[in-house]
Amino acid sequence: MIEVVNLTKRYAGHLAVANVSFTVGRGQIVGLLGPNGAGKSTILRILSCFLPATTGTVRVGGFDVFSDTDEVRRRIGYMPENNPLHLDMRVREYLKFRARLKGLSLAASRERVATVMEMCSLTEVDRRIIGQLSKGFRQRVGLADALVHEPELIILDEPTIGLDPNQLRSVRQLIKELGRKHTILLSTHILPEVEATCSHVLILHQGRILASDRTENLQRNIFQSGPAIAELTGSTTAFQEFFSVQPEVETVDIVATDGDWKRITLTGRDGLDLRPLIHYWACEKGWPLRELTHGRHTLEDVFVKITRTEKEE
Repeated sequence: MIEVVNLTKRYAGHLAVANVSFTVGRGQIVGLLGPNGAGKSTILRILSCFLPATTGTVRVGGFDVFSDTDEVRRRIGYMPENNPLHLDMRVREYLKFRARLKGLSLAASRERVATVMEMCSLTEVDRRIIGQLSKGFRQRVGLADALVHEPELIILDEPTIGLDPNQLRSVRQLIKELGRKHTILLSTHILPEVEATCSHVLILHQGRILASDRTENLQRNIFQSGPAIAELTGSTTAFQEFFSVQPEVETVDIVATDGDWKRITLTGRDGLDLRPLIHYWACEKGWPLRELTHGRHTLEDVFVKITRTEKEE
């Protein structure tokens, strides 16, 4: 669905995107992951024909975003980060207006607006003025706008920013449902959001793609083994001093739970499974042990590992 080859974008001497290449297959939900300033929004604006690239080739559905702009725009539904809605219009009125702008006939626009309002759970607020809606409902209006012309590709730039937990869960579920019929490229700096929603991940850092794969493959390939999680009784200071000098331990994280119990997450060097060692250390030191399990590295762990390695190089 998307093919990006050697894409570079400069702003007045500042290199925002540096020779980026990646592909997105049809039917995938792909997370473009990176901190603020990594170049995510720049890439999305180039994909949506809003910005020209400095160099490189970008195709959407086989059409070049520079020479086949109209064809590309017909295939894209784009919700930018700031979601620029007409706040003085009513929801149904606004969506009909947007559908007509996108080339739908009067009859088709009426039918399609009814469909996307049902999909995005907007029927209860169809006559409400957009400016009077909550942030969560405004995000839904933005999604409905992106969907109204039945695009093949949906591009979402920070779609859940500023939402409360209930609104976030609702929008996240909607994105998953949309992924059954559409290709979705979702940009965010919120790592758990990608983990909960996306099947594939592109990790962007300082304008460059550092990793591109399925989420589970990244977690498996970056870390040969997951962390060991132990619950022990003792002093946080004593645990920190002991584990920090053990050559087999790469990272240690200690969190108090209840009473004197501490939940300790340990990552072994070179993928070492630390559970046998932790059991040995607990017996040797006389530390009561009530839980010892094998955890799973999160996307946050993957991102920190990749970007740390990049800085060291």
